[in-house]
Amino acid sequence: MKLVIDLRLINASGIGTYLKNVLPGILPFFDAVTVLGNSSEIQSFEWSKNVEILAFNAGIYSLKEQIQYPFKIPKCDILWCPHFNVPLLPVKAAKIVVTIHDVYHLTAKASISKAHKKYAQLLVNNAVKKAEVIFTVSEFSKSEILKHTNANAKKIEVVYGGVNKSTFQNQDFKSDLSLPKNYILYVGNIKPHKNLITLLKAYCSFSDAFKAEHPLVFIGKKDGFITKDDFINDFIKNNSLEDYITFTGYVKDNEIPKIYQDSNLFVFPSLYEGFGLPILEALAAGTKVICSNAASLPEIGGDAVLYFDPKNAEELAEKIKTNIDDTTKDSFLLTQSEKQLEKFTWKKSIENHLNAFKKI
Repeated sequence: MKLVIDLRLINASGIGTYLKNVLPGILPFFDAVTVLGNSSEIQSFEWSKNVEILAFNAGIYSLKEQIQYPFKIPKCDILWCPHFNVPLLPVKAAKIVVTIHDVYHLTAKASISKAHKKYAQLLVNNAVKKAEVIFTVSEFSKSEILKHTNANAKKIEVVYGGVNKSTFQNQDFKSDLSLPKNYILYVGNIKPHKNLITLLKAYCSFSDAFKAEHPLVFIGKKDGFITKDDFINDFIKNNSLEDYITFTGYVKDNEIPKIYQDSNLFVFPSLYEGFGLPILEALAAGTKVICSNAASLPEIGGDAVLYFDPKNAEELAEKIKTNIDDTTKDSFLLTQSEKQLEKFTWKKSIENHLNAFKKI
């Protein structure tokens, strides 16, 4: 069996984390594996010695990628696309497998142009039509795929992502970032649907003394998205919050555990998530989590986190104020954290992916 995988997103935040953890467990199942992407990026991984690398640097969603796909993808038994940008033109793959993490681009919440939305609809509909198996990351995402497309429910395999508890509990990890003390943490890309404006409105209601004692730290990529969140920059400036907020931009994977461990609270106010991996990472690091009750997040957080209405800044402010100096989880939250984390392991994720591949 020959497998071809598109790995251009290997270092992206969500999809990249998924690929880095699932791929090493998938590779031994196949006789031959060819990967597409940036050669230097891929060669930094130990498992790259066991695959053939074909350079492919066309931009995601670009017309160039679609034109080049038929020439870049070699003959294979299975082509695995870890995002919904499945080839529109015929390729030399006997079967296609796709992972659709969410269909945010098709929803009314998506702050993208009509042209971008139309193209996203074209790609997603093409993906669900051509794929033999559709992996998705939550029951919520499955329901959204069925709601917004004509996908066959029998094709859809819900396979949760995971978190390596030992990684996030390891006290030996260091971070070269110079961050303030007692900070409130957010981890994720800076996009409108991440709903950071509600967090900022809640934070704005606190006294200057509180803000000086408990600054906000945003970890994640801010630029280069078709869904840019420029409004939060104006809000920060208009409310004189610059001195209390740190945007780090992209952070290396090996620095993330220490950043979670050193935070006083983790807040995740998102309006739409297919999965919500940062919740699990924070729980694994022993950090108390305050989370939006929207989309897949209650499915992922279970009873281990504290929820709020993502449109209610006052409720979030009260939750932060109540928990900021009481960061030690009570026995109930600790027990629930352990139970919840047991559901989400990369070992289980790999096994479930392999079971689906074996069906093919």
